[in-house]
Amino acid sequence: MNLLWLSDDDVAQLVTVGEALPLVEEAFRALAEGRAQMPAKMYLDFKEFGGDLRAMPAYLPKTGTDGRGFAGVKVVNSHPGNPARGLPTVSAVLVLNDPETGLPLAIMAAGRLTDIRTGAAGGVAAKHLARQNSETLGLVGCGRQAVTQWRALAGRFPFKEIRVAGQTPEEARSFIAKNGTSDGPAWRATSVQEAAGADIVVTTTPGRAVVVSSPWVRPGAHVNAIGADAPGKQELDVALLKRARVFVDSPEQAFHSGEVNVGLTSGALTPADIAGGLGDVVVGRTPGRRSDADITVFDSTGLAVQDVAVAAFVYRRARERSRGQTLTL
Repeated sequence: MNLLWLSDDDVAQLVTVGEALPLVEEAFRALAEGRAQMPAKMYLDFKEFGGDLRAMPAYLPKTGTDGRGFAGVKVVNSHPGNPARGLPTVSAVLVLNDPETGLPLAIMAAGRLTDIRTGAAGGVAAKHLARQNSETLGLVGCGRQAVTQWRALAGRFPFKEIRVAGQTPEEARSFIAKNGTSDGPAWRATSVQEAAGADIVVTTTPGRAVVVSSPWVRPGAHVNAIGADAPGKQELDVALLKRARVFVDSPEQAFHSGEVNVGLTSGALTPADIAGGLGDVVVGRTPGRRSDADITVFDSTGLAVQDVAVAAFVYRRARERSRGQTLTL
């Protein structure tokens, strides 16, 4: 039998963050309504090499206008020491399967796919949790995730200023040079503290130390916490989480490896401090923002249903446009 191979470049050419937004929102809805299957991420820890391997399976019974179902599994690594070897910190592949036969339909590189679906998840969170009159955006972190988070939010809020905080001012200025525009909001390289004082704050750092302190975040702000995706990782002061209405993408995953995991492990947080899942807000089961003074936080660990939803779209479009290479299994 034949299957389709799609490279990272193929994926990037076949779907945009804007196109992924409704796909990811529907994936949240399907999961919250019990229409999707998704076990929690499975980890293999390579402590002697300072990295890990993760497997993320999911099944969406109906996707797209044709109502066809898709299943799939993404295998992704995280090895922070890889750049010293001339290798990427994270790489991933996704196998997309036909649930009717169980046979693979496509294998695709999933680096850009991950960036795009994570950006879209941040856009969905901001749609449901941020103040719609938010005028300032703070980006804490200047990597690939920051790019797709910005693209998911651009044009959807009346931003007047984009504050960018990198590891160095030079990194922030480089990010602005690549992603900023001469028209629209003003872009500034700032400190983390200034960026954290914006109406919408996005954190995309990979470390295990607190990056954003609670006093820096103003009442009424919304925070997309993207960087914490493994046990022991955190970006936000636990005191900030205590002040906020915190929504997770998956309680099972977030409690183990999301932004809330350190606070829960230490006892500084309890499950009662978590307002709910983002899917519960999407379907109207749980209220999100209750007032303009609320601080809201979205704790993103990344869901396999997001990957499958976007991968199904990519596969359909690749077939329509004759993109990719045919391989024999």
